[in-house]
Amino acid sequence: MLLYLIKRLVSLGCSLVAASLVIFLVIEVAPGDPAQFMLGVNAEPETVAALKSELGLDVPKWTRYFNWISGMLVGDFGTSYTYRTPVIEMILDRLAVSLPLAGYALLLSTLIAFPAGVIAASRHGRLGDAAVMVATQFGIAIPNFWFAMILVLIFAVNLPFFSAGGFVGWDKGFWAGVHSLTLPAIALALPQAAILARVMRSSLLEILNQDFMRTARAKGLSQRQTLWRHGLRNALIPVLTIIGLQFSFLIAGGIIIEQVFFLPGLGRLVFQAISSRDLIVVEAVVMLLVFVVIVVNFLVDLAYAIADPRLRHRT
Repeated sequence: MLLYLIKRLVSLGCSLVAASLVIFLVIEVAPGDPAQFMLGVNAEPETVAALKSELGLDVPKWTRYFNWISGMLVGDFGTSYTYRTPVIEMILDRLAVSLPLAGYALLLSTLIAFPAGVIAASRHGRLGDAAVMVATQFGIAIPNFWFAMILVLIFAVNLPFFSAGGFVGWDKGFWAGVHSLTLPAIALALPQAAILARVMRSSLLEILNQDFMRTARAKGLSQRQTLWRHGLRNALIPVLTIIGLQFSFLIAGGIIIEQVFFLPGLGRLVFQAISSRDLIVVEAVVMLLVFVVIVVNFLVDLAYAIADPRLRHRT
């Protein structure tokens, strides 16, 4: 297990270094000058040069890259070109919305998908299986922003149980914050639940046809006992992969939902930073999202090893 962990940590570190290089180079070659954008097209060259010097844009790119990396290692993400505030403070403020939203949506997705997948697999070829497959097909085909608009129309306009948008803030209380995130979380969760339910069903169907499952039935276990004692754990490997990918997507891909519900999350921060050519904010947020994706994949690898001990000895 220790060797398995060391190899995964080395892979994580190499991935982060490669990702930081790609992010920096891609964003730096993007057209446009942040200083010129901030001052306008009619600004004097001397004024633009002075602002570049103030923002640290007049040094070689490799120097800026190493300054950026060394700063992030100690928690210094730089200062926003537009707002002149520390980037880390802006990110932490937005994470207080995006992270709970992603976790809430993932929880709802899992609570919906696991029972649906188990029901579909255990009733393969029957009415329950067909109903789940039809519902998941709709969930995959319909985009989450459409779900968002329908939810707003039903539960904010016609039945005013929720607000149509905005976030009250955690200072108003935990349940008030959760209440504000409920509709966006449901809109994010439904398509992900459809995908996860189909993966759960397919994985369980494959496991149910294995020899060891038939042996368990032959020893006297009921179908339900066989399913819950032996089937679910062995079917978790592909399901864990999807859950890990979904959590990363829910953090990074919630920009449309955040726009629909006017949530001050990371998605809106990136959109605003791109619009204002605030490159240091874009770099920091994208790097943070890549870090989350890589770390989640690392945790999924560890979950693999826990769910299936054979993997620890193959690696």
